[in-house]
Amino acid sequence: MSLDLRIPMGLLFSFMGVILTAFGLSTRDDPAVYAKSLGIDVNLWWGLVLLVFGQVMFHLGRRGHNRARSLPAPAAPRNAGRRGH
Repeated sequence: MSLDLRIPMGLLFSFMGVILTAFGLSTRDDPAVYAKSLGIDVNLWWGLVLLVFGQVMFHLGRRGHNRARSLPAPAAPRNAGRRGH
């Protein structure tokens, strides 16, 4: 059983993106929070970037997992049971 690392990585980035996007939306009306970033809501924008990246990774991982499952199993070598020369 193998696990494609893109699946948990995509879930992690998506989860962090949702949290950061929600924080960016909740602090959108507070100009003091974004004074150092020239008034740009960096939490919202980077949250959206993380969310999109996470979803791309998750869907690529699911596609690769489904593709690997649909491939036929490799055949056993012909001389797997024989010992010697």
